[in-house]
Amino acid sequence: MAADEIIGMMQTSSNNGSVRSVRSYVLRSGRITPAQQRALSELWPRFGIEFYAQQLDLAAVFGRSAPVILEIGFGNGEYLLRRARREPERNFLGVEVHRPGVGRLLLEAAHAGIDNLRIIAHDAVEVLEQQIPAGGLEEVLLLFPDPWPKKRHHKRRLVQPPFIALVASRLRAGGGLQIATDWQPYAEQMYTDLMACRELAPRPDAAGDPPATAIEETTRFERRGQRLGHRIHRLLFVRAVHD
Repeated sequence: MAADEIIGMMQTSSNNGSVRSVRSYVLRSGRITPAQQRALSELWPRFGIEFYAQQLDLAAVFGRSAPVILEIGFGNGEYLLRRARREPERNFLGVEVHRPGVGRLLLEAAHAGIDNLRIIAHDAVEVLEQQIPAGGLEEVLLLFPDPWPKKRHHKRRLVQPPFIALVASRLRAGGGLQIATDWQPYAEQMYTDLMACRELAPRPDAAGDPPATAIEETTRFERRGQRLGHRIHRLLFVRAVHD
């Protein structure tokens, strides 16, 4: 299958055969540069993972066994790329549906010469449901998801109890979930739902100001929120270990 077909295809069936009519994103064509288009064609075989409704062997995907960090909706990929370059001992997997961002990350990853990064261009819920094994992830990152601020759009918000339960099931015991947002009402709703999930618990060091490393790892969405004077909320949870 060609790269454009992989990235453009958005299946609607879930793992139980039902149809999800409400998604947390709207596909936008966006402006894609010639270099990004070439990257989608030429670099996808190196970094891309096709979506199939079957579980991945993550060690085989990366060619080694190492902890796997998953970022959902990586945008232009700047945060994911920094982490992958700084932590070569870990494997990084990014999920994104917007072609310009995928193309840009492909270019940057090739330029950096890294080999611990892979990309899936598909709906994140279906990827988690059907491709990620239970307990297969060390960390899940969701940085500045669309808050869908209008009340009539709240059903489109990604972080809701079923999604939280799904993410928790894919984390190893003690694995982490980091969510960031600059939209306070969404932060409050997410915190309430996260606290209601028995499989998750607040990270012990999550109280107070975020650590310096988190402040340094800004994204363009965080910088935009800061310019607007918004408070940045970080929700840091871990997969609980029950007796």
